[in-house]
Amino acid sequence: MELFKIVTDTTSDLPADYIAKNQIGVMTLPYTLEGETYGEENSLEGKVFYQKMRNGSMPTTSQVNPLEAKQKFEEYSKESTQILYLSFSSGLSGTYNSVRLAAEEIMEENKDVNIMVMDSRCASLGEGLFVHKAVELRKQNKSMEEVAEYLTQHRNHFVHVFTVDDLFHLYHGGRVSKTTAFVGTLANIKPILHVDEEGHLVPIGKVRGRKKSLHQFVDLMEQKMGSFQKENDIVFISHGDCLEDALLLKEEITNRLGITNFLINEISPTIGAHSGPGTVALFFMGEGR
Repeated sequence: MELFKIVTDTTSDLPADYIAKNQIGVMTLPYTLEGETYGEENSLEGKVFYQKMRNGSMPTTSQVNPLEAKQKFEEYSKESTQILYLSFSSGLSGTYNSVRLAAEEIMEENKDVNIMVMDSRCASLGEGLFVHKAVELRKQNKSMEEVAEYLTQHRNHFVHVFTVDDLFHLYHGGRVSKTTAFVGTLANIKPILHVDEEGHLVPIGKVRGRKKSLHQFVDLMEQKMGSFQKENDIVFISHGDCLEDALLLKEEITNRLGITNFLINEISPTIGAHSGPGTVALFFMGEGR
């Protein structure tokens, strides 16, 4: 049986060594900052990117270019004629549709190539966890169709919980009103948000102060995990240049829930452009989003 190729986007926020070790293909979502566009060849180092944001720079992002997606698929099809593409949420980007159109063109031109394009309805390391489950199933010699079936059945069990340090970045992205951003910032209100079953960003609560918001994360995890404890052999945490907070969250989860295996990584500029520095996000498997 031919080993299928797994491909995802830069928005999955997976570490470079994980991508390389598991031979994962990646499509790049470009971003523009201070008049310069960054992509596959010239991405900014995370700390530099977030410092520019802290200094007032406001980046913008773009979806995957369909022509570039087609070129990438042509490249990856030389490695394997079976490709499983796990996309950034269609509720947050047009990337899924761009890639789907590119895949259809490739398959029309080359009947030997089979590309399955899946909308993860996930973001950041939630998308990364979606990819990780595919990687682990492939190691068990599951076929591409079997992996896709598992992901489809479990898509609504990939739970996202996150908070941001500065509400104005969510306002800039159209996620909260200007009044909410202004009042919340003055009152040190930390919103708690998640990604719903349709892949949209939705606020689900708010607390006063960072530490309280992180404690609330663990409360929510305990509630939502339910019967999916065995599925959480690893938990993912991403952060916007605030590793100390991510480690604090990890410690709290270990102390309260006994989980010891984590993947922690910085949020990529494509996601960070909208969430801003100081974002902390938690991803795990639960009974429902």
